[in-house]
This record gives sequence, C-alpha cells and structure tokens, in this order.
Amino acid sequence: MMNSDTASDGNGRQSKQLATLVRLLSIEVTGVQPALSEANTFIADAIGAAKVEVMLYDPAIDSLVATGASQTPMSQRQIQLGLDRLQLVNGGRVVEVFQTGRIYQHGHVDQDEGELIGLRQGLGIRSAIVVPVVVGDTKRGVFQANWTEPEAFDQEDAEFVRAVAGWIVLLLQRAELVERLRREAAEESRRLVAEELVTVLAHDLGNYLTPLIGHTYILHARAEQAGRADDLRTTTQLRRGLERLKRLIDDLLDISRIEQGIFGLVRQPVELCALVHAVANALGTPDVTIQVEAPRELIAEADPERIRQALENLVSNAVKHSPKGMPVTLSVAPETRTDDEWAVLTVQDRGPGIASNLLPQLMERFVKDPKSKGLGLGLYLARSIAEAHGGTLTVESTVGMGTIFRLALPLSSA
Repeated sequence: MMNSDTASDGNGRQSKQLATLVRLLSIEVTGVQPALSEANTFIADAIGAAKVEVMLYDPAIDSLVATGASQTPMSQRQIQLGLDRLQLVNGGRVVEVFQTGRIYQHGHVDQDEGELIGLRQGLGIRSAIVVPVVVGDTKRGVFQANWTEPEAFDQEDAEFVRAVAGWIVLLLQRAELVERLRREAAEESRRLVAEELVTVLAHDLGNYLTPLIGHTYILHARAEQAGRADDLRTTTQLRRGLERLKRLIDDLLDISRIEQGIFGLVRQPVELCALVHAVANALGTPDVTIQVEAPRELIAEADPERIRQALENLVSNAVKHSPKGMPVTLSVAPETRTDDEWAVLTVQDRGPGIASNLLPQLMERFVKDPKSKGLGLGLYLARSIAEAHGGTLTVESTVGMGTIFRLALPLSSA
C-alpha cells in the first residue's frame, strides 16, 4: 500500500510535468533556437535532468547539431568539448536512434560500449533517454534527456520524455513556420523596394531617352540630305540601339503596371495576319530571316499595340537564339476548341533549345536561359499580355532542336 508521502510526491511530480506541458504551449515562438532553448530548460527542470536538448540533422555537414539545449552546466561543457555536433559517421547511440527510429533508454551509459566515449567520460552521462524526432515522414533529429546519476529515471519519467518529444515536434513546426514567414516577408519587402526603384529609374530614363531618339532622326535626315553614307550607317545603328533601350524601359514600366493591377487594354478588331507580317518585316535580319505562314485574314478582338509588343518579344528572342542562316517561322492560324474559336500565333526557332528544368519557371520575372543576355522580362510580359486577353502563352523546347512558343487568343465573335 502506497503511503501518503509517496502519493504526495507522485502527485507533485505529475502536477509539475503537467505544468511543463502547459508552459510549452505558452512559449512565444520567435524562432527555432530560442523556442527550443526555452522549452528544453522547462523540461530539464521538470524531470531534474542534467541536460535536455533537441539535436537536428544538418545534411550540409551530415551531422546532428544540438539546437536549443537547456541552460545547464552540462550543456555548456558539451559545447566546450565540441560534442554539440555529432557526425553520423562516428556512430553512437544518439545517431543510432536517428537512423533507426528506435528509442534508447539506459541507466548505466558509462558501461555501454556502444555509446561514444566522449559522452560517457567527457560529459559524465550515466542515464539517458533518446527519442527520435520525426516530422511527417521526415526524420529531423532526436530529443534526449541526460542525467549524471545511474538509474536516474523511472518508467514515468521515460513516458513523460516520450510524450514531450511529440510536443517538441509541434513546437518545432511552429517555430520553423514563423521563421519562414518572417523570411518571406523580408524577401517580399526587398522585392517591393527594388521594383519601386526600378520603376522610378525606368520612368526617368524614358524622359531622357525620348529627346535623344528625336535628335538621332534629325541627324539621320541631315546625313541623308548631304549624302554622307558613313554618317547614315552610324545614325541608323544609334537609332536602333536607342529604340531597343526604349523597348526595354517600356517593358519595365509595363511590368510595374501589371504588378499594380493597372495594366489596361484598348480592345478593337485587329487583323492578325497584317500584324504578323509587320512584325516579321521589322525584326528580320540579313542573317536570320522570318518566314510567315498566315491565311488571308484573321480578326481578333484585342489590343493591337499589346499583341504586337508580345509578338516582338517572342520573335526577338527567336532571332537572337537562331543560328546564322536558319530562319524563324512566324505563323498564325485559326483553331477550334471546345469553348470557342481561337487564333494561335506560333513562333518557332531552330536554336539550341531550352533545358527542361528551366521550362516551368521560364515565364517568371527575371528568369532567363543562362545563354541569354536579357533581363528575363520579355516572356513574363508576353504571358501577361496573353492572359490579359483571356488567352495563353505556352512553350515547347528540345535541347539541340529549337523552341516553339504558342500565343493563343480568343477570336472576335463578329
């Protein structure tokens, strides 16, 4: 029969353990390290352990790293001896628990030759409970409690440590979520500041660039009147360079409008075949010709300037990546789909192609093929223009065989 003192001690310990679990729930989570440190200190006090800690696996160094150890003398000595990092290759009971998922309990660790000698002699651990920490299906590390006395824990202590390990998993998930949200918020803040700066710079550059382009036209006209062939070639090259720069600035400003939700369309009936021929005539070069395949007429309800802008981005990319003497094909054709009649504008080159791992992100901002010299904005803008019209932009590519972009637009019901 249990005497009153024993019952009182048992009830007191259970109350303390319950209070510890309640305190775990009340921890203000600001990050993984401080949250686990606070939790482990509570737990060490509740069970009278010399050290309580979570050791998380770090794949970069293939080691278990003590994260948020309890604030005790043994924890400090562990750091001094370099035992706060346990390489998997060195083995030991802690590593064994992590790898196998089996709980380790021992009341005479100093006699267990399967444990690392540094833990047995350097830290003087005599009793230990080590429990795996698993998040979902992923092994994340271990949770352990250590004592300096042999047979320091009983069955109730062991059950409590196993229960706490589950609470530690929840706390770890909360802490990692907080850190991820904080990191994403900081990245988003930096992105917004950068976008605002780019927009301001693009706007100012546009103001300077417009009169410069006007002056090149005047110089070109004067050179033409005077019959100065060399000056004509120079002013033509200068004008083309400035116009490419202006298109880049316009793209930057348009992307800013897209992000702000003020990207507008001026819809009207557009004869797509004529538009395709105009783009081909403007962007073809002596080295790379543009072959047009189009019916006599195909009309869509769209913004002609925006469609031209999207096509020019696609065709310019195709021309840049096409080998000398290999033409780019620009075609437009009607297509019947289950919901409506569509027009599909296709740009096909025979260049080096795009790696398959890059294709899913290719149309995001500032994503580009490593061989490209652009900023990675043209495809994002082209896709945004297609989607603003209720259409799509898709890509197919095979390394060494070339790339095909398809811009699909719903046709005018008229």
